[in-house]
Parts: sequence; structure tokens; C-alpha cells
Amino acid sequence: MSDSSHATAHDEAHTGPIKTPKQLLLAAFFSFVIPIFVIIGLVYYVTADNKPAAGTVNAEKALAERIQKVGMVEIRDANREMKTGEQVFTAQCSACHAAGLAGSPKFGDAGAWGPRIKTGFDALLNSALKGKGAMGAQGGGDLDDFEIARAVVYMVNGSGGKFDEPKKAAAPEAAK
Repeated sequence: MSDSSHATAHDEAHTGPIKTPKQLLLAAFFSFVIPIFVIIGLVYYVTADNKPAAGTVNAEKALAERIQKVGMVEIRDANREMKTGEQVFTAQCSACHAAGLAGSPKFGDAGAWGPRIKTGFDALLNSALKGKGAMGAQGGGDLDDFEIARAVVYMVNGSGGKFDEPKKAAAPEAAK
């Protein structure tokens, strides 16, 4: 009798939770099916953040603004007609220089422009192109340097100065 109890104890020690072929098939089936459902669930969970929030009117535009490039290239017509000094002054400079805002010399005020005129055209042009004090570069505009030079001459000559109108540099093709 001791032999049979020893054999039974030995069989029980080496057997696992799967006792029948049916249990083996079910264990094998679920060992493949459950991970697939877990993966599908994780994919849905991760991609759920990309959906636009409720109430977002223009989700595509908002997304484009968030991922826009840092720099942009703008192509302009190089052969366009350049604005005159008066046109640039009216469009860009008059916002401050017409009323003398933020310490800017008022257009036509010879007393305020006198010390600035003495510094010369190049110094005034440099200040206009790079900005000075509260004035941003090009007065906050996006103009050609030649147009800014024309505006400087217009303001100076309208305030008691006698600067000559700047001449546009010849194009490289015209120089040949």
C-alpha cells in the first residue's frame, strides 16, 4: 500500500492546472485571443487623444496653427512698382509721426527734426530700417529698403531738410 500512495503523490506533484485535453485547447486559444484584444484596446486608448474636442469649430485650422513651421518664405514680385516716400509715409509712418506719438518727431516739426537731420541720411535710414526706441524695424512694416529710404527723405524734406531722392540700384542684368 505504501507503493501506491507514493505513486499517487508523485503524479499530483508533477501535474499542472490543465487536466484534460479540452482545458488545454481552451488555454491555448485564450493565450492568443486575450493579448489581441488587449493590443486593440491599447491602440484605441492611445489614438483617442488625436480626435478633436467637442465644440471645436475648425479643428484642422487649429491643428495647422499648432504645427506650423517656424520660418516662412514669402515670394514677392521683384519687378513690382515701388511706393513713393509719401505713399509709405501715409501707409506706415503716419501712425506715429503725424501726431508725434511715443517720442517720435512730428512730421513738419523742423525743431524736432533738426538734430536728427544733422546726423545724416545714412544714420536716419539705419534707424528706420533697424528701429529705434519704441519704433520697430521698418516702423513695423514689410517694405523694401528702397521704399523706406524714400519715406525717410520725404519726412526729412517735409520737415526742413534737403536730402536728395535715393536712386534705385541697377539690377545685375541691367549692369551688363
